[in-house]
Parts: sequence; structure tokens; C-alpha cells
Amino acid sequence: MNKVENGNHLTVDEIEIKLLLDAIFLKYGYDFRNYSRASIKRRITQHKTIAGYQKLSDLQHQILVEEPAFRKLLHDLSVNVTEMFRDPLFYKKFRTDIVPILQTYPFVRLWVAGCSTGEEVYSLAIILYEEGLRERCQIYATDLNESVLKRAKTGIFPISKIKEYTTNYIQAGGSEQFSDYYTARYDSAIMKKFLKDKIVFSSHNLAIDGVFNEMQVVTCRNVMIYFNRKLQNRVVTLFRDSLCTGGFLCLGKKETMKFLSCEKDFIEIADQERIYRKHKS
Repeated sequence: MNKVENGNHLTVDEIEIKLLLDAIFLKYGYDFRNYSRASIKRRITQHKTIAGYQKLSDLQHQILVEEPAFRKLLHDLSVNVTEMFRDPLFYKKFRTDIVPILQTYPFVRLWVAGCSTGEEVYSLAIILYEEGLRERCQIYATDLNESVLKRAKTGIFPISKIKEYTTNYIQAGGSEQFSDYYTARYDSAIMKKFLKDKIVFSSHNLAIDGVFNEMQVVTCRNVMIYFNRKLQNRVVTLFRDSLCTGGFLCLGKKETMKFLSCEKDFIEIADQERIYRKHKS
């Protein structure tokens, strides 16, 4: 009889996926065990097929004996879908509702958790610059995947994306020429150095790591949809404990605080944009 988990009998595939995730955690310390099982299964299956493995047990063996094989799998397990000024109305709301409050602080810290290749980090840096906050702000951009962090640090994006990013910027309430923020070189757009100067990129794993400084703003957009409820509760508790009283938590438009353990600790201030504020004591 197959093992029972949460009252249900596991299939052979589910057992193999569980063993693979346990192996990743024991060998490398990356914890995907509380990611949404449907999402993680889809990503593992796709990786197995593309990489040419016949069985999951073959994949497990390979990642345990060869770290480069694990790094390739890690890339496919990480969530790296992003763009500059993604969901422009969120950034417009951030500019009109959050920035005026941030302007009352002598110094502002922002944490972009799950920053991927950095597009949303630079989007926030542009807004803070335009609103006169650049000199008294520090942005901390974190991700568990060190390869995407390296790409984020370069601030180099495909020139083919710039038309879309420019449209997003305008819809987000941009007040300057978007072309002022990058240098075009061959097939790439390189973000200007003054934007990078206020960004610190660092490795941080939301599944296992702890509180990240004391922040006025935490953004983690379109990441928690890949977590199960247990991990969502852990991560939101981490964000709550990382925020100062009155600090802002910004989630993705398909994410919500409803029914999570820390829901009572936040006030929803923008329903459509999923912006919350930690209760004042």
C-alpha cells in the first residue's frame, strides 16, 4: 500500500517527487517541500522531459552527484517570470498612496523578496528617484537563485522588451522619458548606474531564512501563489516581523492575506492592487 499523506494515498509519482524534494533539501538546503504540489510537479516533469531523463529516480541520482545538474533544475524550479512596471496600476497606486507616507520618514528601507532578474527592483528605483526619495532610500533585493541575482545585478535587459516596458512605465504614471534610465547597446538596454547605487542584491530563501532587517516596505509580488498554505503563513509572518509598525506589504494581484494567520495584523488599503499596512500599535 502506498504511503498516506494528509489522509490520501500517494501515487508512485507523488512519492518520487517527495523523495526528490527531500533530497534537494538534505543535500543543498533549498526547501521546495511546501511549494504548491501541482506547480512543483509541473516544473519537475517539464525539466525531466527537456533534460532527457527517463525516470525521476534518474534525475534524483544525477542532482545528488553533480551540482551543475542541480543548478539547472534549480533554475527551472525558481519563479522567474517578471517585467518592468508589471501591472502598471499597482505602481501608480504605489506612487500616489505609499510614496507620500514614505516621504515623512528620514530614511526608507524597501525589501523586494523574490526579485528574480530585477525588473521590478529597477521599476521601484525609478519611482523613488522621480519622487525625490532616492538619496534616503535603500532597496534590498533578494532571491534564492544566485544565477538570477547575478543577472539582476547587471541591470541588463533585452532591447526587444523596451517598447513594452515603456508602455508600462507611462501607464504607471511615469513623469520623465523612460529612455533616460537606460543606455541602448546592440541588443541590450543597460540601466543607468545611479539607479543601481541604492540597490543591495542578496541571497535569501523565504522557505528557510529569517527576518531581513526592519523595513518600511516589503514587496513580494506573484511569488506566494506557488506556495502551499503552510509556507504562505510562514512567509507572511516573516514579512510582518520584518516590517516596522505602519509599514506596507505589497502582494501580487492574484494573492491575498485572507485566511492567513497574520491577516489580523494588517489593514487592506488597496484591494485591487493587494497593498496592506501593518497595524499601528
